[in-house]
Amino acid sequence: MDKNTITGMVLIFLVLIVFSYLSRPSQEQLAAQQQYYDSIAQVQQRAAELQAKAEAALANERATAAKDSTSLFFGATQGTAELVSIENNLAKLTLSTKGGSLYSVTLKEYMSQDKVTPVTLFEGNDVSLNYLLYNAQGAIETSDYYFTPINKSEQAVTMRLKASNESYVDFTYTMHPDTYLVDLDIQAVGMNGKLASSNNHIDIEWKQKARQIEKGYTYENRLAQLTYKTADDVEEMSASGEDHDEVEEPVTWVAFKNQFFSAVMISDAGFNNAKLDSKMEERNSGYIKDYAADMNTAFDPTGNRPTQMHFYFGPNHYKILSALDEGHEKDWDMQRLVYLGWPILRWINQFFTINIFDWLTKLGLGMGLVLFFMTLIVKIVIFPTTWKTYISSAKMKALKPKVDEINAKYPNEADAMKKQQEIMSMYSQYRVSPMGGCLPMLIQFPILMALFLFVPSAIELRQQSFLWADDLSTYDSFVTFPFNIPFLGDHLSLFCVLMCVTNLLYMMYNMKMQDTGANPSMAAMKYMNYIMPVVFLFILNDYPAGLNYYYFLSTLISVVTMAWMRYKTDDAKLLAQLEANKKDPKEMRKSGFQARLEAMQKQQEEMQRQRANKK
Repeated sequence: MDKNTITGMVLIFLVLIVFSYLSRPSQEQLAAQQQYYDSIAQVQQRAAELQAKAEAALANERATAAKDSTSLFFGATQGTAELVSIENNLAKLTLSTKGGSLYSVTLKEYMSQDKVTPVTLFEGNDVSLNYLLYNAQGAIETSDYYFTPINKSEQAVTMRLKASNESYVDFTYTMHPDTYLVDLDIQAVGMNGKLASSNNHIDIEWKQKARQIEKGYTYENRLAQLTYKTADDVEEMSASGEDHDEVEEPVTWVAFKNQFFSAVMISDAGFNNAKLDSKMEERNSGYIKDYAADMNTAFDPTGNRPTQMHFYFGPNHYKILSALDEGHEKDWDMQRLVYLGWPILRWINQFFTINIFDWLTKLGLGMGLVLFFMTLIVKIVIFPTTWKTYISSAKMKALKPKVDEINAKYPNEADAMKKQQEIMSMYSQYRVSPMGGCLPMLIQFPILMALFLFVPSAIELRQQSFLWADDLSTYDSFVTFPFNIPFLGDHLSLFCVLMCVTNLLYMMYNMKMQDTGANPSMAAMKYMNYIMPVVFLFILNDYPAGLNYYYFLSTLISVVTMAWMRYKTDDAKLLAQLEANKKDPKEMRKSGFQARLEAMQKQQEEMQRQRANKK
């Protein structure tokens, strides 16, 4: 092969590489291509799912002849989508004649972020609700047909899917005054021989993209969860990512939940074979979650009994949701949509926190003052345990010189067990327990945590201003940055800064009280305590202003309480009191812990003696 041939081949190779590079698809084209293939896959998957549902529903119906779904509702396949609205004093529900189902919901008493327009839970393509009926030929999807609104009033309407003047399926929506509940009755009329008589259920496909209604994307996402109730309990799907549940037992209701509002579907007969999906939406997309529920409930194709369901479109308000159980045979327990923590914390919030909060609110106080008095009341309630913890710590500090003497007496590590035994014996003589402050702390911790969990879920704080915070239910952006700081965000919350500063002061005061001295492990703990408030700044900067305000108040009151208790304590008198109550060592009975410690010491001494003999 000569030189010219080789040169030509190299040139051709380079041209091919350049051409391939220049003609490659862009990222947008690749994304569009992937979306195209994904849509084909979704269509194929959807067709397979419908086929499977139809096969299962019509297992005993194939032998009978019936009209196919196209001819059955042929007159309803053509039309123009129109909107029909019903409303009461609390909410407005808009339905579309295409599918005869949900189009939008507006809550009249709650404002969106602009504080001018009412909150809209969903609208248009945000929601899809499809019901599947069956005849011998397959599935009849209500979303494909145009319904006729009849019997329209201000608070009720019937959406009719007509096969003929004598044969139809009615979807009747009814609202009532002073409630966020919407009743839905589905009933077949004159459909004998037209719908599969052996099929006793209706399949439901419900999808909704939950809008970002609040300013704080991070915290709203944290409390936005697909939630459902079984006979045993209320279950919550993951809020932090993609999640899928297939529920084998009957489900009473399914809720597509935002931080402060929910769309809930309830069935009197229960939902079966529920398949539930929850996905997170990207920041700045205008949405926080993408929910889907695929399930079925009882349906009588003969029309003798209507299918009775309900919707709840409204706030996650504890007492409003609790009141829904009145007049129903079964407890819906929809108040569980308000997150109040684990059982013991939830009970504290149910029977203590919420009632105190409501009482203070009825006094006409602003929410800033309500939180202040709530925190003060909680601090008063737990003060006895706080005092007990402090006195235990003060006694330990008074006896520290005696502990130092014992430490000096046993400088060798080999005598560590003997030293520990003597220290414990000394504490017993003075009737002081190193664990004396732990039990009071354990008692007060659930009460403090209950309020910590209640504040972010309290819809009463929504859009309530206090000082520089214009909304206590989300973060206060006292300083806004033109850029994003890693782990901190694009703002700085002043309530969060105040909370961190008071925590630092509290840590410093506590460490001073403990007098760690030259103990290296305690010194390391000291610096860790100083670092934690800085860490809190990055963790809690996105948290609601009301929560940081509560945390700030709680810590500030703790600092003042600690200073007052320190002022009221005379170390010399406390030590004299300890000396006066000191037990005679000869009259002391050994505790179980001391006995075990002494046994371990003797065992250690025996092992040391055996090692010495071997040498």
